[in-house]
Formats: sequence, C-alpha cells, structure tokens
Amino acid sequence: MNKKNASIAAGVAGLAALVLAGCAGMGAMNGPSDADAAKLAQQTMKASFVTSGIASIDRLTQDELQQLCTEYAGKEVPKEIGEKIEKAQQAAIVMPASGNLIGNWQEGEKIAQNGRGMTFTDKAGDPGGGNCYACHQIAPQEISYGNIGPSLYNYGKLRGQSPEVVAYTYKKIYNSQAFAACSNMPRFGHQKILSETQIKDLVGLLLDPQSPVNK
Repeated sequence: MNKKNASIAAGVAGLAALVLAGCAGMGAMNGPSDADAAKLAQQTMKASFVTSGIASIDRLTQDELQQLCTEYAGKEVPKEIGEKIEKAQQAAIVMPASGNLIGNWQEGEKIAQNGRGMTFTDKAGDPGGGNCYACHQIAPQEISYGNIGPSLYNYGKLRGQSPEVVAYTYKKIYNSQAFAACSNMPRFGHQKILSETQIKDLVGLLLDPQSPVNK
C-alpha cells in the first residue's frame, strides 16, 4: 500500500471508529463530540481528494462565509451573523461597467438547461452552465425541474422591468448570499461559475417579455 492509500485508509478507519464509538456510547451519552467528528471528516476528505484537471484540491478550503454557513448548517443563522454575511456579499458584487444588465434570453435558456462545468473532465476556459432547472421551475415547456428554489415562471411578468428589478435580478444571480445568508443557491458570479455575459443572458431569460418564462 502506497503512502497516499495508507493515508486514506487510516482516515476512513478513524472515521469509522468514531462512528462506532458514537453508536456504542449513545446510551451513556459519551460519544465523540461534534467538533472531533467534523475534524476527522475534514481530514478524511483532504486525504481522499486529489487534483485532477481543473478540479483542484483547494476547493476543499472554505472562505469565511462558507465556514460560517457550515457552522450553522441545519440551524437558524443568528440575525446579526446573517446581516454581516449579506452586507459583506453585497459589497463584493461587481456590476457590468457598461450598465447593460439584460442579455439574450435564448442563450439564457441554454445556460439554464446546461449542468456542465467545473468538473475534472471539463477544459479550463470552457463555459459552464447554470443548471437552473435542477432547483427552479422556469419555462413551462420544461416538465422536469426541481423545487429546492421558488418557481420563476412569470418572473418578469409579475415584477416588471424597472431598473431596481433588473439590478436586483443580476445581483441575485451573481451572489445570492447578498440577499439570503447561507442560501443554497451558488454564488455564480462571485465564484466565477458563470461569466458576466452568461449572467446577463439569464437576466434576459427571466425578464424579457419574449422569453417563454413570461408567456
């Protein structure tokens, strides 16, 4: 067994030991602490992952926001913490210099349907997708969609196209955590998952009167 495999095996064995200890000690309430279990789980993940293509090991390193949201996973984020997160993420949003925030809705629909991107089989620089239908109902023609997020059907029809609505929509796609701390929605612009042009096209999909979203 090489050094890498030995490290993985040791981590898995250690995690299994903690789980078994927790099960054995449940009656006596003396199982491993949450902190110990989380620490060993993190060590095991780091031992198990390797850089492959564009999927690098540094993705396991959390920024301050991700650390906070992990800390409160499954729990209500305290109001003061939530406000701190949203304020910091608002300040980090970068708006297009041109001031134009609405792109091509046809391209936006392609992005919403596309779940590719950021995997070890993707090439660096290739555009990824938003995979929006995994969480939202959007256009009525698509019958397969998720419900983790709210329905976006008739998004523009209901909200209009005021400058405030357009700006909010761009910002929400760019960084959802600027409006909802520890949101499940990816920070598409902040983490460079989608480009400025792609975000504009998604804004077009949601707001353009000719888009099937608003029909």
